Amino acid sequence: MIAPVKPPPTYAWEPTTDFLAAKYGLPRESIVRFDVNTSPLPPDLREVLTGSFDPALCEYPPSDYAALVAAAAVAYGVGADELLPTAGADEALDLIARASLREGSVAVVATPTYAMYRIVSEQRGASVLEVPRLGPEEGFRLDIVALAKAARGAQIVWLCEPNNPTGVSEPPERIGELLAVLESDAAVDGREAPTVAVDEAYAEFVGRSVLPLRYDYPKLVVVRTLSKAHALAGARVGFAVARPETLAPIVSFRAPASVGTVSAALATASLSRPELAAGNVARIAEQRTRLLSELAELGWRPYPSQSNFILIRFSSPKSAAAAAETLLRCGLVPRTFGSGHPFADCLRLTVRSAQENDRLIEAARGIPA
Repeated sequence: MIAPVKPPPTYAWEPTTDFLAAKYGLPRESIVRFDVNTSPLPPDLREVLTGSFDPALCEYPPSDYAALVAAAAVAYGVGADELLPTAGADEALDLIARASLREGSVAVVATPTYAMYRIVSEQRGASVLEVPRLGPEEGFRLDIVALAKAARGAQIVWLCEPNNPTGVSEPPERIGELLAVLESDAAVDGREAPTVAVDEAYAEFVGRSVLPLRYDYPKLVVVRTLSKAHALAGARVGFAVARPETLAPIVSFRAPASVGTVSAALATASLSRPELAAGNVARIAEQRTRLLSELAELGWRPYPSQSNFILIRFSSPKSAAAAAETLLRCGLVPRTFGSGHPFADCLRLTVRSAQENDRLIEAARGIPA
């Protein structure tokens, strides 16, 4: 008898706005997504959408994405040969896993963090070693010693900076400290150092990057996206950034023309006008400060954040679930965490526009912490 094939791990997408509106009997336009860490408004790039495209939309995009790559090279301060355009950051994560992992490989993940690192690793047949971050009293920092120990037999280490869902960033010098230990341990053991993939989806909110560390650690791969600060989540454009020799095996797994012509044009325009993302970051930072203050005044317990979302701890998982349900009935969608998750007693809330945040604060007045 042939055993049934076990389905691969998959990412559980959030319920759609239409589904939630129908479930709670609310107008669709009243639903506000505080759960997906997107920006409240898209950038004004009407000139791209109303203009003509080269090549025309009846043709495939150019295989080298020359204009997009050139704009990203300037924006990130890297060489054109160090960039791989991808269909959002998630395609970059998948390609890195494909290039780095095989059946029986080992991946190390600093947790709690974005679920896709585990998923893309397990899809390649790798075992995942979770290394818990330090506690809230230590700012959810990385446990450098434990990470280095776990990585001794690993092929890849996944990091998220700033981290999702904690919202805090590790100083680049501590990432550099980890990389130095990984390289030293590999030399002592007589083996190749692991790939270190750093997801910088929220890097614009802290205004710094670990990219300069690629000169010291050749197997560093940085992932960037235009979904967050650039407010182009619907365009699905990201990048894998690494030294050319590190990028080469990742490129070999890329499907042709995975970034559409319209998406590439929007991303090129946004990267070429850095004031758009900078203005968005400034507006979100202002609203983040306001939300942190006003929710704390209501007795809620938000953790400090350097990103476009806030993690809030409640007295128990039951209290967090009750708060989530109350918000949902108001048309405000929080990010929840399942039972058994280290943050089962927390909600994560995206920082949105002043008007949308007003609704959140008003709803929070009637919700005990």
